[in-house]
Parts: sequence; C-alpha cells; structure tokens
Amino acid sequence: MLNEITLAIADGAFTAIVGPNGCGKSTLLKTLLRLLVPGEGRVLLDGRDLAAISPRTLSRQIALLPQGAESPEGLTVEELVLYGRAPHQSWWGRAGPVDQSAVTQAMAHSGVTDLAERQLHELSGGQRQRAWLAMVLAQETAIVLLDEPTTFLDINHQHDLMELLAGLKRQGRTLVAVLHDLNQAARYADVMVAMGPDGRIYDQGPPQQVMTVAMMQAIFGLTCHVDTDPVSARPRVTPLASISEPAKPDVDYVTSRSRWQLA
Repeated sequence: MLNEITLAIADGAFTAIVGPNGCGKSTLLKTLLRLLVPGEGRVLLDGRDLAAISPRTLSRQIALLPQGAESPEGLTVEELVLYGRAPHQSWWGRAGPVDQSAVTQAMAHSGVTDLAERQLHELSGGQRQRAWLAMVLAQETAIVLLDEPTTFLDINHQHDLMELLAGLKRQGRTLVAVLHDLNQAARYADVMVAMGPDGRIYDQGPPQQVMTVAMMQAIFGLTCHVDTDPVSARPRVTPLASISEPAKPDVDYVTSRSRWQLA
C-alpha cells in the first residue's frame, strides 16, 4: 500500500528504489506503467496523464522487466526476445530486418546469443533472467523499469548486468530499478528513493544524501556502519554484529568432511 507518494523521475538518470520487503516498491514500479491505478492522484509522463496514453503508445516509451516472470514452455529465447518488438510491428505482427537487428543486438548485450535456440524452461534461473532482459532491450524504449533485475544471477552476472544498465544510462535512457542490494544501488544510481515500511518515501536524492546510518535504522531497523567505497567513491553500508561474543560453530567440520567425502 502506497501512502502520500510524491515522486519525480529524472530524465536520463538511473533511479533506484530501495526499502524493506512489503513497503510497496514493486507496487510503485507497476503504478509508473499503469499496471496499477492509484486510488488518488495522477501519474504523468512528460506532462500527460498516463490514462490518456494508449497502451501501444505507452509500450513504445516504457519497458518493464518484471519480477519472477513466467517462462512459457515451448518458447525459445529468440522467440521471447522477438516479443519485445511487438509495439513496433504492424498489426499482423510480421518481423522485418529492423526487428531482427534489434533482437540480435539485445541478445548480444544480455549475453544470450548462444542460447537463442534453447527453450526457456530448459534454462537456469539466471539464464532466463538474462533472456527476459534481452526482450526488454529489444523493445528499444527511452524508459526502462526493472523489478529486482539481479534476482537469480550469480555475482559475476550481477556485475555484468549493472554495468549494462550503466551503459544504457550513458546512452540517454531513463532507468528505474527496484534493488535489494543497497551497495549496488548506491554505486550505480544517480538517485535513491528509500521507502519506509509504512509505504511512504522516507528520503530521496543522491546516494550520498540518502544512504545514512539514520536511514538504515529508521526503515530497516539495522545497526550498521556507512563509509565510502574505495572503488566507486559512493556510500557503502556494512551491517554490525548484534552479539557481543563470537559465535561458536554448530558443525564439526572434520566429521562433516569425512562424512561427505567423494571418491
């Protein structure tokens, strides 16, 4: 449930939405694409009410990478990515050379070119996530919304994805992403929007302003240390231990190793 939200998304910037589970981050993202309609207030795109924009026109301007997108059985990666071209095609849906070029580039950027003929249900979670991202890129919109885009990705592919998003921003695209990793959000975003558990915006602005010890305590209830990342020169949060004595291991590692030894 969102409460009293006032938010302006900066054009050409990377905005990261952060906050605890259940605070309304995904709800806010869906409202920006009119998948949900606010009970009060309006959502404007370039000064126009979203309600006055046709779905086809809107889909040429905004693309969404949803959270936990279902992968239809029997669909290949290339077929999925081609769906991203639907807003640009004629009503009979025939793909042309421009569409195929966009699909090829999107798959290359997402690192799924070698998976083009593979069926989605055969892929790992991380591979499927990159295939869905390729579909979003093939849509070639000026605005890209992403709901927890690093879900299912290992640390290497998380880094590649965040660098890809940074590259899209440098190309002039407007990015809005729900992120759980606060250090990733602080490192890559121009603007952080911190939502509290009550569905209100606690603070918004540059990461240096938003990611503070006070914010972490207020919305996450977390005692932490915030310093400067030596690589990015952005804020970095480190949770502090809540116990005074070192934890004792619960596992006899010598016994475990011998018990699980593989020949």
